[in-house]
Amino acid sequence: MRTLYIRKDAVPGLPVECYVANITPLLRELILYMVNLPIPYPLGGSEERIVAVVYDQIRSLSIVPLNLPRPKDPRLQAIHKALTEDPANSSTLEQWGRQIGASERTLARIFRNETGMSFHQWRQQFRLLEAFKYLANYMPVTTVAMNLGYDSVSAFIHMFKKAVGKTPANYFKDLLT
Repeated sequence: MRTLYIRKDAVPGLPVECYVANITPLLRELILYMVNLPIPYPLGGSEERIVAVVYDQIRSLSIVPLNLPRPKDPRLQAIHKALTEDPANSSTLEQWGRQIGASERTLARIFRNETGMSFHQWRQQFRLLEAFKYLANYMPVTTVAMNLGYDSVSAFIHMFKKAVGKTPANYFKDLLT
């Protein structure tokens, strides 16, 4: 892992919060070169041009959606706990409501208010994060899809590609190259 410290006004338009991004092979090599530059690096030379290219590359990065807002409401926490224990659980909000004593509408409203997402979006994001854990531990895609409750491997791959921009195989292959 390499860390670059960049003044917040050096690259206008970047998000102000922390995020994870897909690093291109070019940017990876530029970062490896840049971490060995003297601090401060000389202005007007090749070092300044390299830094400018790094900034251009950073502006065009694709952000990986890896955040999952955690609900604070005890009823939603119960759902989160149950899904953590069984990510394949595909109970509807109506079914959850019967289990925890709240209406489907109440749960939907609380999910939206606390997470900024619908329950469906939140559960999909939850499953995506679980998929990253499984795949990073070399679990086969078929097993991951079934462990997360997808009806088919192709449905899982479609969801992953839609969220991340690449199939699981290509995403992890690109990380290793």
